[in-house]
Amino acid sequence: MQATMTPFKPHPRHAARSIAGAYTSVQAHTGVNGASAHELVSMLFDGLHQALTQARGAIQRGDVASKCSALSRAARIVDEGLKASLNRQDGGELAENLHAVYSYIGVTLTKANLKGDEALVMEVINLIQPLREAWGLIGQSKESN
Repeated sequence: MQATMTPFKPHPRHAARSIAGAYTSVQAHTGVNGASAHELVSMLFDGLHQALTQARGAIQRGDVASKCSALSRAARIVDEGLKASLNRQDGGELAENLHAVYSYIGVTLTKANLKGDEALVMEVINLIQPLREAWGLIGQSKESN
């Protein structure tokens, strides 16, 4: 079998970046494949916190492209991860309240992105942090049982 050839040779700097990206992707997939449902939500909270921290830094530096990228990633984590993982049918009032919080966060992230407003990003961090900490405590109590 013959390998597919390409007429383009990547620049060594781009090749290194590509290899690093592939390594990160493999690490992420490996972590996700071996994770429990609780660990997956913890990863979502961690990824959200990281994206929000990156967005704050980008806003402070005036880096519009990085701000947009980080806030878009944060919004996707909230909508496609945290919000989508809720069991609203069986989760009762807690699931409904979390859904409302996540919906508010989604709107706030959109406003933060449009306005480049660090205060709105901090508002989201302040809303998410207690949820992230509580989720971590739930994990600790499961491990000790």
